[in-house]
Parts: sequence; C-alpha cells; structure tokens
Amino acid sequence: MTNATLKPATSPHTLQCISPIDGSVYVERSLQDRATIDRALATAKKSQKDWAQTSLEKRQNIALKALEHLVTHADKIGEEITWQMGRPVSYTANEIRSGVDERVRYLVDIAPKALADVVPEEKDGFKRYIRRAPLGVVAVIAPWNYPFLTAVNAIVPALLAGNAVVLKHSHQTPLVADRLLEAFQAAGLPEGVFQKLDLSHADAEFLMADPRVDHVQFTGSVRGGHAVQQATVKKFISTGLELGGNDPAYVRADASLEDAIANLVDGAFFNSGQCCCGIERLYVHTDIYDSFVEGFADLTRKYVLGNPLEAGTTLGPMVRTAAADETRARIEKAIQDGAKPLIDESLFPQSKPGTPYIAPQVLVNVTHDMAFMREELFAPLVGIMKVSSDEEAIALMNDSVYGLTAGIWTNDLGAAEHIGQQIETGTVFMNRCDYVDPGLCWTGVKNTGKGATLGTVGFEHLTRPKSFHLKK
Repeated sequence: MTNATLKPATSPHTLQCISPIDGSVYVERSLQDRATIDRALATAKKSQKDWAQTSLEKRQNIALKALEHLVTHADKIGEEITWQMGRPVSYTANEIRSGVDERVRYLVDIAPKALADVVPEEKDGFKRYIRRAPLGVVAVIAPWNYPFLTAVNAIVPALLAGNAVVLKHSHQTPLVADRLLEAFQAAGLPEGVFQKLDLSHADAEFLMADPRVDHVQFTGSVRGGHAVQQATVKKFISTGLELGGNDPAYVRADASLEDAIANLVDGAFFNSGQCCCGIERLYVHTDIYDSFVEGFADLTRKYVLGNPLEAGTTLGPMVRTAAADETRARIEKAIQDGAKPLIDESLFPQSKPGTPYIAPQVLVNVTHDMAFMREELFAPLVGIMKVSSDEEAIALMNDSVYGLTAGIWTNDLGAAEHIGQQIETGTVFMNRCDYVDPGLCWTGVKNTGKGATLGTVGFEHLTRPKSFHLKK
C-alpha cells in the first residue's frame, strides 16, 4: 500500500519503504517466505523449458511490448521513483523514456547477432557449430539508485537469451518490481518466465543458494558481493557482481574548460551523487587548475536543493538520513585534516543535519592521505587535486580499491587512449562521464566486482556454449 503516515517498522517480516521526501511510509507490505521461494523456482524451472523453445523473434516482440507499456506509464512511474528514492521528478520519467528505451531497443536489436551460432571453418563430412544455450533460471538482485536501468541491464538480455528470471528488488524501490511485472504481463510473457519476490536478506541468500538458480546478477555493495559469493559457493554457477566505485576524472591542460566544468559538475552531483559511476575525485592540471576550480564551484552553487516533487528542484535529498549524516561526518573529518570547503551550506537552506537533505560540497587542498579520496562516497561530495603531469594523474587515479569508470578531458584522442590503457578501470571515457553505453559492456575491476552486462559481451554471461559435432 502507499500512504503518508509516519510509523516504525512493524515486523522483521514486513517491508517498509521510507520516503526520503518527508519520512513517511510510502510502501508497506509483507515479505514472502521460503515456501513462496520454492514455488517461484519450481514455476520458473518449468516455464523456462518452453520459453527456451520460443522463437527469438517472439521474445524480441514481447520485450518491445513491455517497453511500450513502461513508456506509456512513464510519468506515473517517474513520480513513484521520486517518492521512493528522492530523485527530482523533473528527471525520473527520463529513466524510462530515455535510458530504458535506449537500452531495451539496443539489446533487442543486437540479440540475433549476440545469440547466433558460432560456426568454425568447414570440415568435410561434418556439421559443426557452437550454440549459445540459456543458463536456465537467473536471479537478479537490483538496487534503488537507478532502479529500472540496473534491473533492465540483466533482465532483458536474460529473457532474450531464453532464461527465466526471478527478481528481488531493493526494499527502497519495491514498486519498480511491480511495474516490471505488470509490463511483462501486458506484453504477453508466459506465466512464470518473469517473477518478482520481496525478500529479507537471509531469504535472498536462500534463493541464491537454491540449486535451481543457475546465475545470479547482483548490483550493490562490496559486502553484498561477498554475501552472494558465500551463498553460491557450493554450486558451480556464474555470478555477475557490480559493486562499489570511486570514479576519478582527469582534466588535462588542453581540455575545453567550459565543457569539462559542465560535464563534471553534472557527473558529480546528478542523482545527489548516488551513482555507481558518479565522479567522486578530480585531478586537474596545474595550468588550468584555478580557472577550473572557480568555474566548478560557481556552477555547483546554482543547484536548487529542495522537495523533489517541485519542478524547480535540481538536487533532491539523499536516499536516507543516515547516508546524509555519514557524508556530513566525512566532510567534517576532511576539513579537520586540512581540506578547504568551497560551498557555503547557508546557500542551501533546505540542508539540515538529521535530515536526508544535504548541500553539495566541493573540497580542495585534499590529498590521498584523506580517507574520503579513496572511499566510495555515493553522495554530493567531490574532492579536487592539482597535478602537474599525466603520470601523476594516472598514479592517483589508480590509487583506489575500485575500478568502474574513469574520465579524461582532453582534445587529444591519442593521449586519451594512451592514458586509458594505463588506468585500472572497466570503462575509459573521453570528454564525458556517468553514462552507460548499451553498445559496450558494463564491467569493472578490483573491488568493483566481476562479470559484465550489456553489449554482445553481456549476453555471453547469460548463456553457455554448447558444441555440436555432427558426422554426416
């Protein structure tokens, strides 16, 4: 149900979505038990056999019809996203209209190529090929920060490849799972091929450990990634883990300053900085450092922090008060260690301790001896350091336990490629950031996890090779 009443959680068996807008209980429902998990997996296992025999063309058509349903209801869905996790309503519908639409259409378009048989050179008297067979049942554990996009990354290619999917979404965004189920039902997806469950952490681990689950795709924390590995350790299955990030950007002396500032302010503060690939640390060449910092701070001051349901708001609350308070503590510690804040919090009167509303902050005079420059922030906070060379920037960018994306701002394509080869990361950007291209694979290194989604590579993680060696 949805409501606007304030009350504590009633039971460990109850899911409550507390809206960051006003602290109200926006969604409340009972969690499902292990008997329900058992029935869901039995249904998924049975329905997947028929789904795997369904033509790819029919699977593609169903995916597109589900997309059409989501786009038709994008405004309503967008408002629900805002209530659940706090992103300004002026942006949330675009997660469907722009992001989901682009990804689903691309994945549908490339599916025939990605799932085509691999045929080696001809050999007299034989027919030989490698078929990309579906894995079976895929469990998707999705997060709240981009609740549709992160889920679609795994769900759509898994279904196109002939798998059944069981989705467990974040307790912060449970309505997303509801809307996805409605969309697939409206599209005519056979019953049981896509299901959603509301589960406790313990029961989510029970789901992943079940022998009927053939692959787990998880997006979340490093701690959560370890829990996935522990849950599946007794099975020989694959797991895709998209975990933390501490994404850097380097602005070279030859960069287009105005474009770099605009791109990087947005990359740092969009979605209140709660992006896996949001910019958290900046390295700027000494020749343009002062001009860059001045422009960056000036543009940051133009954000409007407030109620995300109001059209003029460009910066909403963080998802939880605890996350905002942790960010405040990080800022205070960095200042104690010598960092200098450039943003006067009084410019953002909505920003108040003990609430999820927090002003964006830019820190200079920072070093890598300060913990916040090496940690995942997931907040409207960024540190800026001065560097004197590409080599210094590369060393600092690699000084992290994470490696999801890294951005390079330059007018020299060759320099960007040369620097990018040396950065320990999953994606190298030039003159952009905080973007997921469905034509490329989304992946990371170090504590960012393992596996890949999107592109043709993503399909490889949702199928297994099956060789046919036929003597005529």
